Parts: sequence; structure tokens; C-alpha cells
Amino acid sequence: QVQLVESGGGLVQPGGSLRVSCAASGIIFSPNVMGWYRQAPGKERELVATISSGGSTNYADSVKGRFTISRDNAKNTVYLQMNNLRPEDTAVYYCNIKMMISAAQYWGQGTQVTVSS
Repeated sequence: QVQLVESGGGLVQPGGSLRVSCAASGIIFSPNVMGWYRQAPGKERELVATISSGGSTNYADSVKGRFTISRDNAKNTVYLQMNNLRPEDTAVYYCNIKMMISAAQYWGQGTQVTVSS
């Protein structure tokens, strides 16, 4: 079993920055992919960014050039640095980890990010 705990969400003005973190604990196998997804009210959950245990990254077009995903494998922690935030980035951000061999995946409880003046 794997537990994911997110932190760092909050309220920020348009154009501002925020960093969210997610710490994974439990039995974690490599290779794996950690990532961030988000869900706005009335919308489906969507991919924001992912990063593999080898360091390969993938971003949604809507966040390219503004968001940066990174990870510390020694701490089993993934980060999402969000710059130049827009009101449309407002959502609950969920952390995810997927084990590539077993295909097992786990979700965090989510952290609210609100971009508003």
C-alpha cells in the first residue's frame, strides 16, 4: 500500500506562483511515474504533468512554459512549481503514482489551488 500526502496549495493572485509537494510512503517500486492531475468544478480530472523515476517529463499543453515538475527519488517526493498562474488553473490538484510493472496506481487526497484577485 502506498500513501500520498499533498501540501502547498492555497490562494494566489493571477500572475503569481505557488509550489505544491507530494510525499509518497509505503512500498514503492521502480520504475514508476509520479504526476499531478487537476479537477475543476464541473469538469473531468485532467493531466497536468508527469515525471518518471528516470526523469522524463510530460506536460499538458495548457501549462507548458509555466509549470515545472520535479522529483526527489531519495525522498519519494514530487513537486510542481507553478508560475504565471491564471484563473483557469483553479482546481483541486491531485498527486498520483503509477508502478510501471504492476500497473498499480495510487492517488492523494488533493489540495486546492485557487487563482483569484
